[in-house]
Amino acid sequence: MIHRWFDRFTQQPLPASAWQAAQSRVALLTTLDEADAERLSQRAWHFLQHKRITLHSDLRETPFDLAAQLALAGQACLLTLGWTEAEHLEAFANVHEIIILPDGFSREVEEVDEMGVVHLYSDTLAGETSYQGAVIVSFTDLMKSGDFSGSNVLIHELAHKLDMGNSMDIDGFPPLPRDISPSEWHQVFTSVWDDLNQRLTRGEVTPIDDNAASHPGECYAVCCELFFSDPITLEAAYPALYALLCRYFNQQPLKRLLDKESPQ
Repeated sequence: MIHRWFDRFTQQPLPASAWQAAQSRVALLTTLDEADAERLSQRAWHFLQHKRITLHSDLRETPFDLAAQLALAGQACLLTLGWTEAEHLEAFANVHEIIILPDGFSREVEEVDEMGVVHLYSDTLAGETSYQGAVIVSFTDLMKSGDFSGSNVLIHELAHKLDMGNSMDIDGFPPLPRDISPSEWHQVFTSVWDDLNQRLTRGEVTPIDDNAASHPGECYAVCCELFFSDPITLEAAYPALYALLCRYFNQQPLKRLLDKESPQ
C-alpha cells in the first residue's frame, strides 16, 4: 500500500542547488533573511535524515525529488526556527514519520452533544496525527500549502505534535517558554475561543477558520497554521494572540512578509 520514497542521506552535505529549488517552490521560505534561511536549510536536511517520509503507492509515479522533500522538511522546521537547536530537536522527538496519501481520507467521528447523546458520522480529513503516531497528510492539500493563503496542512498537523509535547492529549496547551505563563496563555486563547463561538451562535462569519471553535486543540493548531501562512489575517483578527505566538515561536512572520513585500 505504501512505500518509502527515498533513502537516507546521512553523512552527506546539503546540496545547495536542491535547497535553492525548494525555496523557489515555497513562498513561506522566501521571506527569511540569509541567517535564518541557512539555519532552516540545515535543520530541514537533518529532518530528512532522521524522519521517514512515506508515499502511498498511488503516488509512485508522482515527481517528488530532493527539492520537494526539502520543501516539505523546510515547512516542518519553520515552526521551530526561532528555538534553540536543543528545543527544536525536543519538539520533534515524537515525530517519526510523515505519510502522504493521495487525497483527503475518511474517518468515523464520535461526538457527544449537550444532552449526552453520542453521534457518529464520517468526516473527510486533510491530515491527522496522534501521540507517537505518524503525521498523515493529503497530497492534494499538501500541494495547496506553502504560500500565504492561510492553509498549510503540514504545519497544522505538526502543531498538534507540539501540543502533545507535554501530554498525550491534544488540548491546546503545549510546553511554554519561561516568559509565557500558563495563565496568560489560557487567558488569550480563551478570549479567542469565546469570540469565535459567540460569532457562530449569532450566525456570523468568523474572521478565521471556524474549525478553531470546535476544540481547544484545533483552536491552537488553526492559529499556528495562520501564524505562518496568513499572519496578516491573524494579526488583524486577534492581535493579542498574534503577539503571544510571536513570543511563543520567537518569530515575527508578519514583519518578515511585509519586509519582503516592501524592501528598503
